[in-house]
Amino acid sequence: MPSAGPKNLSLRGLYNFQCPRPQVQASNQFLLPSTLALKPLVSHHHTRHQQQPLASCFASSLQSRRNSSQLARAIGPRPGTAAETYVAYGMTQKLFEACSKQADYKIPQLSQKGAQVPKTSAGEDLGVGEGWWYEELGLVPTFSTWSQVTFLHMYLLTVRLRALPSHDSLQTYSRHLIDHFSHSAEHRMDVLHGLTSRGIRNKFLKDLFIQWRGVLAAYDEGLIKGDAVLGAAIWRNLWKASHTAPDGKELDWSKVAQVVAYMRRVLSELSQVHEADLVFQLDRQRNGKPGIFSYSEVDQQMVDGKR
Repeated sequence: MPSAGPKNLSLRGLYNFQCPRPQVQASNQFLLPSTLALKPLVSHHHTRHQQQPLASCFASSLQSRRNSSQLARAIGPRPGTAAETYVAYGMTQKLFEACSKQADYKIPQLSQKGAQVPKTSAGEDLGVGEGWWYEELGLVPTFSTWSQVTFLHMYLLTVRLRALPSHDSLQTYSRHLIDHFSHSAEHRMDVLHGLTSRGIRNKFLKDLFIQWRGVLAAYDEGLIKGDAVLGAAIWRNLWKASHTAPDGKELDWSKVAQVVAYMRRVLSELSQVHEADLVFQLDRQRNGKPGIFSYSEVDQQMVDGKR
């Protein structure tokens, strides 16, 4: 039997024992909130204004939303307060969900009585996944792939959050973000992979936290030293430092380059978004516009040297 341990080991608790945060300077763009046109929409022709009540209502509604957004930012919770903790918890929940869904996967055999879950050559449970990370890059839909792709997106958000005006705020948001990952990872271990022993799950959570610290250091180094170093870090984390693809063929290194371009483009776009608006910009929007975390043709153009 596993040794008795705490009832629920969260990565959030381990966060207090982290190594010193790498001193990476954020871009000046990170420090500037996105600008909004806040001038009131006033008609200079009163009679014409009366003849177009629909346009007037739309303008008033738009102005009201802008004013509300400005007011919400003005009265936002102060860094380090209990109010900020509650706000950060809810906001990071949405941010984590956007990170988690990028390489989400399912295991259909769980709903089929007597069905055996297929395994990879390394003995991992093999699931079924959709989207760019699986269909275009050819990654294998496993727990390991999900965790590393999720870590990659959490890292991108962490870089953006480093531009928060207070270091206490950064710590608050970072702790909640890794806490959400902890709960989601433990849930997957239990429900999708049958790890019913809490002691075994806690051991895996400790290993995942160590991996997260390594991700932060490796990608920080890549951003500073250049695309070759960043690409090497991506290759180690996503392709497990293998020279062959999951199908046994030689690895297509242009796929690693695509992820490098993707990370650079996402970081650039995140720097132009106010932190209060991040949750609305990451996923595909209601008007059909791709979100920041969506694959863009710009990424491929950067790899091909067309930009």
